[in-house]
Amino acid sequence: MTDHLEIVDGGTRLLTLRGELDAHDAPRLRSTFAEALAGAPAGTRVVLDLAQVSFMDSTVLGSIVGLLRRIREADGELRVVLPGAPAVRIFEITGLDALLATYPTRTAAIQA
Repeated sequence: MTDHLEIVDGGTRLLTLRGELDAHDAPRLRSTFAEALAGAPAGTRVVLDLAQVSFMDSTVLGSIVGLLRRIREADGELRVVLPGAPAVRIFEITGLDALLATYPTRTAAIQA
């Protein structure tokens, strides 16, 4: 797993994940999510870019649900980039695609 965090467009947190994500990656992923939210003001927007994720298991999905919960508790918003990537299937199966704002590109997610 590789990840990258940057702050763009007036404070939007952009998290980019790549590769195969499984239970082995979950602790690091939770740390990355915590880092993204550290010091963030209420109402912060987080864009989670999964375009380059080739596999994701339920442990990682649980970490994303945890991120969603923390963001919503702070009146923020989570936007997910899912451009038909392999990761989209697990979102469809679990119904998370209906709960999350998903976008086909990073630019669309940031500018929406």
